[in-house]
Amino acid sequence: MVEKLSAAERAVLAEALPAWRLVEGRDAITRSFRFKDFSEAWGFMARVALIAEAQDHHPEWFNVWNRVEITLSTHDAGGLSARDVRLAKAIDAIA
Repeated sequence: MVEKLSAAERAVLAEALPAWRLVEGRDAITRSFRFKDFSEAWGFMARVALIAEAQDHHPEWFNVWNRVEITLSTHDAGGLSARDVRLAKAIDAIA
């Protein structure tokens, strides 16, 4: 079973993932991205999809033209876990 983040892990979350923010009313993090056009946004989503599949951890996301919004939470843990932090860092690396 995947464990939720500890209080100590949560305390450094803003420092570890400065571009991500907590989702109000949920134990999740989110980040919005803007690209030049739909093609660039779709290419980014394809790269994220490959990483997510390799990590067996899949994001919630929303795409309209040049915008992509990603929300991460671990359903098996009932909230944020190290899996979300690992995927968020990987997403940041390709953004």
